[in-house]
Amino acid sequence: MRAIIVSAGQGRRLLPHTENTPKCLLPVRGELTILEVQLRALAACSITKASIMVGYGADQVEATLAARPIAGIDVRTCYNPFFEMSDNLATVWLARPEMDEDFFILNGDTLFEVSLLEQVLRGPEVPITVTVNEAEQYDEDDMKVITEADGRLTEIGKRLDVDGVDCESIGLLVFRGEGVKIMKDALDKAIRTSDGLKNWYLEVIGNIAKEHRVDTARITGHWWGEVDCPEDLDFVRKSLAELDQPHLVDN
Repeated sequence: MRAIIVSAGQGRRLLPHTENTPKCLLPVRGELTILEVQLRALAACSITKASIMVGYGADQVEATLAARPIAGIDVRTCYNPFFEMSDNLATVWLARPEMDEDFFILNGDTLFEVSLLEQVLRGPEVPITVTVNEAEQYDEDDMKVITEADGRLTEIGKRLDVDGVDCESIGLLVFRGEGVKIMKDALDKAIRTSDGLKNWYLEVIGNIAKEHRVDTARITGHWWGEVDCPEDLDFVRKSLAELDQPHLVDN
């Protein structure tokens, strides 16, 4: 199975941290960057292939990967030349050549403990799985999700009414078997619309859910975090300093 990591954006909400450094290269555990922590977690879960979708600061990302390779995982980069004028739907659409086998998409700002990914990958081998977390409350920036009693996703989006929401996407989605083709076809259809360059790829999942079953995997209780703003950065740095994660310790 291949991992596709979406890391093309600058992360403007993190300025001035990202003024000269792409978000994925911000240090979060000593000198380890967001991207390195992600790749070490993937390697710890026996993921051997990762495609990094890059844009802002692509040369810096590639230089870091070359200078500090992660043992056990083959990493390559794919460049989005339109990153300054597009949202992440275009980045994921450009990743279609990487979708040549079962794969999962990981947002470039999502961090997690190894046991979370292990649980998701051990789950039922259904075509499409969206990893979700239950929270006490949700805000306008959360990618909110509505599900049925059997875990089927019915709606996903930031603008959903919080009163009807029962979980949130953490930015980790798995595609197996026919789910690979379903996703690729849906991406191709979505990018051809008039606002395709400005949409999020998770809106494609909402469209898919109208015609195909999309399952959810609940990981409530496992540690995870996303880095959208300086407060998030402080939170993940503090959490990762305290978490017992052997794959983050150099022997």
